[in-house]
Amino acid sequence: MEKQRIRVELSTTKKEKPVSDQLEFGKEFTDHMFIMDYTEGKDWHDARIVPYQPITLDPAAVIFHYGQTVFEGLKAYHREDGTVGLFRPEKNIERLNQSNYRLSMPEIDHEFALEALKKLIQIEKDWVPTSAGTSLYIRPFVIATESSLNVAASTSYRFMIILSPVGSYYKEGMNPVRILVENEYIRAVPGGTGTAKTAGNYASGLKAQEKAEKEGYAQVLWLDGIEKKYVEEVGSMNIFFKINGEIITPALNGSILEGVTRNSIIRLLAHWNMPVTERKISMAEVSAAHKEGLLEEVFGTGTAAVISPVGEFNWQGEKMVVNEGETGHLSKKLYDTITRIQTGKEADPFDWIVHVE
Repeated sequence: MEKQRIRVELSTTKKEKPVSDQLEFGKEFTDHMFIMDYTEGKDWHDARIVPYQPITLDPAAVIFHYGQTVFEGLKAYHREDGTVGLFRPEKNIERLNQSNYRLSMPEIDHEFALEALKKLIQIEKDWVPTSAGTSLYIRPFVIATESSLNVAASTSYRFMIILSPVGSYYKEGMNPVRILVENEYIRAVPGGTGTAKTAGNYASGLKAQEKAEKEGYAQVLWLDGIEKKYVEEVGSMNIFFKINGEIITPALNGSILEGVTRNSIIRLLAHWNMPVTERKISMAEVSAAHKEGLLEEVFGTGTAAVISPVGEFNWQGEKMVVNEGETGHLSKKLYDTITRIQTGKEADPFDWIVHVE
């Protein structure tokens, strides 16, 4: 894509910033947002930062009818030295383009996307909360905008970035969650859209999540869509098991989303000489390990929580309590290390942090 300038239109009115200890996830938004449009034959164009505002689309826009949309989620952090840092944003941009490819949508230039993101955060730097555990959540997304009911890829798109200050994921401490293993509904199959971060994946999971919540569980554990036997993901997170000293996570198989936090945890554990085995793992194996007293820890990984310890599984009525329902030593150490790297309280040996000038 030819290098283009980002036009900036600053808001004439400023919103009142929310109190840090009262932040909810995705409820408050900053003063500005980034927009860029794509037209077939013209590539991406008209990059601009404008006041946060509603958008107008034709009722026949492809996004409404055929679901061509992808998104990402990452965060900006207030750091110990007073600067603002991004955690591995290049990985999110890379995955956004992988999702674009799967949904037949145009790729976005990596360098320009990062430049746009940094420029937007520079303008909104006062929105980055400074209290412990808080951050500025970043939501880049692409939608199909052509007005057409023809079942075909759109010829026009819009790329946007919006920002939302968010509080600590753990309001009352890092408490293990109870999980219901899903046996009826299917999240994804190889060849489907499980490796893309697209809205339909999340909409199709809502029914199972509702069922789990009615039964008193916080999350759903998805099994593979073919045999309903092998572990895939927990809700919107990847999952890790520590069984008899071995750390295991499901191998990427064409239906599992490649999490940025997942990748970071694998690299960090290798750095500690605690390599992760990436392979198939069945619920039968998990159950057997639990019965033998070998299931030491289980935790989910994702941008929102970083680490979410699992305290209990319910698989076909069999309840498995993990580590007496307490947060494990490894889970806590991983959480503390990643969050300290993000906020500059600990050295970053991997050059993961991108500084916003």
